[in-house]
Amino acid sequence: MDRNDIDWRGYFPAFITPFREDGALDLTALRALVDHYVEQGMHGIMVNGTCGEWFAQTPEERRIVAEAAVEQAAGRLTVLVGCTAYTAAEAAGIARHALDAGADGVISTPPPYAKTFPDETVAYYRELGERTDGPIAVYNWPHGTNVDIDPELASRLADLPHVVAIKDSTPDVEQFYATTRAVVDRIRVFGPFMSRRGLEVLRESGGDGTVGGGSLAGRPDPTFWEDVWAGDFDAAAAYADVVERLFPKLWLPGGWAGHWGAYQSQLKVLMGLLGQPTGHVRPPRLPITDPEAIAAMRAVLVEEGLLDADPPVAA
Repeated sequence: MDRNDIDWRGYFPAFITPFREDGALDLTALRALVDHYVEQGMHGIMVNGTCGEWFAQTPEERRIVAEAAVEQAAGRLTVLVGCTAYTAAEAAGIARHALDAGADGVISTPPPYAKTFPDETVAYYRELGERTDGPIAVYNWPHGTNVDIDPELASRLADLPHVVAIKDSTPDVEQFYATTRAVVDRIRVFGPFMSRRGLEVLRESGGDGTVGGGSLAGRPDPTFWEDVWAGDFDAAAAYADVVERLFPKLWLPGGWAGHWGAYQSQLKVLMGLLGQPTGHVRPPRLPITDPEAIAAMRAVLVEEGLLDADPPVAA
């Protein structure tokens, strides 16, 4: 398999997993969120990744979430399911279930905590592919694995039989562009292209999409990619300016957390403020409940035109 065996491209929200206040899965909200993303024209979703709090779910819950998302998507957008685990054998079991349920592909980081050496990282993905009869995306998430997949290692992974894509979340953006140039001829590349510099790299070297933390803006996110495909680079550049202005107001450098709390905690608050289907976080994440923090997030959304200002209070 290689990039030509799949059609994955465009904007894929990293899908949150909605939990109720008592900690139970909220499958009603999950299905509503799938429908919301379809209505907004998203090209795909990534389920049970970092934003999906896979680490806070039981194995059975991960299967339930995958099944519900695939069923609700019903072929209307691409569904990638996270199968990250501590061993390739465990990840493969999760991956086979997701593929049997109808997922378009699976995605995995290197094993968390283990801090694998390059040869070990390659061996992990090789074994995952041998145990999984389906397309695999590599997920480079240094903040969660303490492994940063550089261009040389990415090139080795791109040569593995079942690896067809990479979601590269390195905090080193220039490394990301170097990785793009190294592997884009063989596998699909998803990453931080939605900037002026990223747009230049897209035009020079190619690239396929972005897997972003949810989609606060909605329709403009997939529209960026559709503008790129149509050759309307002025429109794409104008929206890239919006993204570059908004991101540092909400997220820490490298995008690993928010200014007011953990990524998942802050994202769920922001989504709720925007009226998107959301839910609560689950331990080890803690909810953001400080009124001043929530007011500050609301102020950013208002400032950027994503949310109407509160109407004046009648005298």
